[in-house]
Amino acid sequence: MLSAIFTLQRVMLNTLFSLQHATTGLHMTTATWFILVGSLLLVVGFTASYINTIPVTSAIVYLVIGAVVGPMGFRLFHFNPLEESALMELLTEIAVLISLYCAGAKMPVPVNFAQWRTPLRLAVVSMAITVGLVTLFGYYWLSLPLGAAVLLGAVVAPTDPVLATEVQTRHANDPDRLRFALTSEAGMNDGSAFPFVMLGLGLLGLHELGDNGWRWLAVDVIWASGAGIGIGIMAGCGVGWVVHTTRKTFTHSELLENFLGLGLLAFAYGLSLLVGAWGFLAVFSAAVALRHTEVKHADFMHSYSSVAFGEATETVEPHAIVHIHQSSLVFNEHLEKLAEIVLVLLIGGSLFWDSWSWRAVGFAAFLFFIARPVSVHLGLLGSKAPMDLRNMASWFGVRGIGSLYYLMYAIQHGLPENVALELMHLTLVVIALSIMVHGVSAKPAIARFWRSRDAGESSS
Repeated sequence: MLSAIFTLQRVMLNTLFSLQHATTGLHMTTATWFILVGSLLLVVGFTASYINTIPVTSAIVYLVIGAVVGPMGFRLFHFNPLEESALMELLTEIAVLISLYCAGAKMPVPVNFAQWRTPLRLAVVSMAITVGLVTLFGYYWLSLPLGAAVLLGAVVAPTDPVLATEVQTRHANDPDRLRFALTSEAGMNDGSAFPFVMLGLGLLGLHELGDNGWRWLAVDVIWASGAGIGIGIMAGCGVGWVVHTTRKTFTHSELLENFLGLGLLAFAYGLSLLVGAWGFLAVFSAAVALRHTEVKHADFMHSYSSVAFGEATETVEPHAIVHIHQSSLVFNEHLEKLAEIVLVLLIGGSLFWDSWSWRAVGFAAFLFFIARPVSVHLGLLGSKAPMDLRNMASWFGVRGIGSLYYLMYAIQHGLPENVALELMHLTLVVIALSIMVHGVSAKPAIARFWRSRDAGESSS
């Protein structure tokens, strides 16, 4: 596992170094980059337990370091996402895929509609309302073309599974309904946002919508979403069944669980791309289905408690203890953290002091304080979700790597340069402010939420 992590680290570092001839104002050598990123990894490794006790998230540290060595500080480098959109699309795509798998592998089982009703509303209804509100703001207030306004809404509407680790489900038995709602919302709306991205591109003349939008509705909404979920479920259940059958038939066989997890991720995503389905939905669904299948085929209560609490028992067979979703989850969480460090550093190195215009900051304020709260409360209207959960969910709509991916995707599909520059400006500021504002408020707000819940249960 460590060798694979070091390999990915080297690939990402080499990717950064390849930018030396493509970016402007870059004075950092390969040795300097190794020292910077290596030092940062050492600091993260040594201070992980301390960072967990302070009221800020680690992403804030990466962003500040990127800003200090970038154009806002010592000007040692400047990363231009517009010029390197193809590379940035690939890096953000990998990061989101890994994060979606991690989120899906932590979902509780069995899967039932009653439990998933709230996150489904957030991922579909609330996200669609957010797209609509941002479209109105972009069209009337920011004076964007209608297609660009819709695209901006699609870019910033989905919550992020990469940077929202502080408000994500910790493990499969995490009883926190807020964490579950936010984690599953982030896992689903990174796929459900794609139809709106294609709608924005279509209104800009960069994608075929069909007469009166029928092609968009039939292909981009119904087919791509349904097929993505179906492919994920079949792939996850299939891999889980094969693993169970193999271990049952060949009792002494050894499997590389980490590779099986990555293989499932890549297979589900690749198959989705092949048939024109939304791969993000497929990967999240595959991870959920894998966990559901493994738990179904195993003595869950006995084997899972043995792993979770370190209780060795002689009555549990070795192959029943190690689940693919458990072992690969640890591996992928390390990859997720590494990708987060690199990408947030690049975001910090993309910002100038004049990036913080009133236009961009005002848009971020509208998104955080109006669009997200209104969409959450409307989306959960009439549901059984308690009001304190609705209020917390309305605040923690973290924007991050997923938004950057959608923007890079649009740029690679021919987005005009003037529109791309405007959307890039707005999106980077939204992401940076989300990292700082939500990062500072996450731990205190979650702690206050739990204290109020405990107090309410005690009084009742």
